[in-house]
Amino acid sequence: MALLVAGAIVLGSLRIVSTYLVFNHTVDEPAHIACGMEWLERGTYTMETQHPPLARVMAALGPYLSGVRLQGVWDKNPTQFGMYDEGQHVYYAGDHYNRTLVLARLGILPFFWIACLSVYFWARRFFGNPTAVVSIWIFSFLPPVLAHAGLGTTDMALAAMTGAAFVTMLASLDNPTLGRSALFGAACGLAVLAKFSILVFLPVAVAVALVLYLVAERPGLRRLFGHVRRLALPLVAAIAVAPLTIWAGYRFHYGPTLPAPELWSGIQAVIEHNRSGHPSYLLGEHSVFGWWYFFPVVLAVKTPLPFLALAGFGAVVSLARWRQKGGAYLIPLGFALAILGVGMAGHINVGLRHILPIYLGLAIVAAVGAMRLYEIAGRGHWVMGALILVTGWFAVTSLGAHPDYLAYFNVIAGDEPERIVADSDLDWGQDMTRLGTRLREIGAASVTLQPLVFDFYDRRGLPPMDFGSPLVPSPGWNAVSITQWKVMRMGVSLPLTPWPDRTTMKPIERVGKGMLLYYFPPEKSVGTSADTAR
Repeated sequence: MALLVAGAIVLGSLRIVSTYLVFNHTVDEPAHIACGMEWLERGTYTMETQHPPLARVMAALGPYLSGVRLQGVWDKNPTQFGMYDEGQHVYYAGDHYNRTLVLARLGILPFFWIACLSVYFWARRFFGNPTAVVSIWIFSFLPPVLAHAGLGTTDMALAAMTGAAFVTMLASLDNPTLGRSALFGAACGLAVLAKFSILVFLPVAVAVALVLYLVAERPGLRRLFGHVRRLALPLVAAIAVAPLTIWAGYRFHYGPTLPAPELWSGIQAVIEHNRSGHPSYLLGEHSVFGWWYFFPVVLAVKTPLPFLALAGFGAVVSLARWRQKGGAYLIPLGFALAILGVGMAGHINVGLRHILPIYLGLAIVAAVGAMRLYEIAGRGHWVMGALILVTGWFAVTSLGAHPDYLAYFNVIAGDEPERIVADSDLDWGQDMTRLGTRLREIGAASVTLQPLVFDFYDRRGLPPMDFGSPLVPSPGWNAVSITQWKVMRMGVSLPLTPWPDRTTMKPIERVGKGMLLYYFPPEKSVGTSADTAR
């Protein structure tokens, strides 16, 4: 069993690492590495507090140990723009862009391991070794998981530490020793240091688990009181360790009135961000406050269909078994639904990554479904055939998505997934290197483009670049970032529309997954052409 577990983690890790140099840094990676580098180099955390430091420090640690330091850009321009610009300069410091990018992304890889082990130990505790092994293999083959485990961002850290906190909680409840409770407290503290959405995810998931326990077990008041009394002292240990861990993450900084003032300002920033909303796009519509159905839609189109089939069947099996075999069968499903419900209640609809922890619960539910199919396979060859078909389809789908795990969509989305969603689900600025390579191959002397990422574009291999007009394409080569077009509308305000929405011309090709490449012959007057201006 240990070899199978290690095999799943190693194979997943190799697949992740092999994507590092395929993609340039995405939109958020410069900000994260800059803030992490400030924590390491200066012992402060002032550039931006809306995200806590754990994943950022991990992303900056490798570059820092290699000798990379802050470049002083933010000191001259202490704004959000300056923070992103600082991160860009950090990546290119010493002309070691590729090395720094790889080292930064390697810093996130341990969170993939933690997430895998969380799935495994959770499943093993309640369903046994075979189901646990199937769970970890399923989880490690999910394209969204592989995608965000391969970037220097905060989302994989959130998934990993949410899983670790929940699993250590279950272990502590099962056998409440001081050691286990302290481990639970540390995991909770690290989860808060990963991303502030844990402050909603974990309490809701725990509440759902508690309700399911009460429904399934129906303990009497005396038994319930006995549980509470037995857990009281270990709970005190967890409550003591968690805030100490969080404070350590902020380097034991004490502000004028409170410890870790960056923590409180960061939480307030997240609350304000959610209150004010964020530009988002779904199914051809634009919104600042999003849609309650955003995450169900994105989950349906960005998750492999065979996985959804196994998870659906596993949910049926879980609902059928819990009365005879206990509430443990309901907890993974309840965990997943809790994560989804919290996401649906929010106003920041920018990507499936924000509910990435959902896959920990769903992977176990899918494994329960797969194992049930295996159990009943002896009743007919068609059941075994169905199991082989679904698992084989899932494996082929996952392997076939390489290396574009970030922009993976299942067949429901069709050939133009940008009709459904964009942003970090499709184009997070990751294809600039591919665009530069393609433009060199076709001999383009210049290109018109409104880029999504901060970068030194000439070093990315791009020819001289013009931003052009968002209303009319320029003569010659025009590259369109799907997120700039669909989400940002290329800077065009209503009632005007960007030119890609009005042209009847089709792009010549799609570069990577996130860029569309057009060519308009210079001899045509593109500014008045009916094909482009209608």
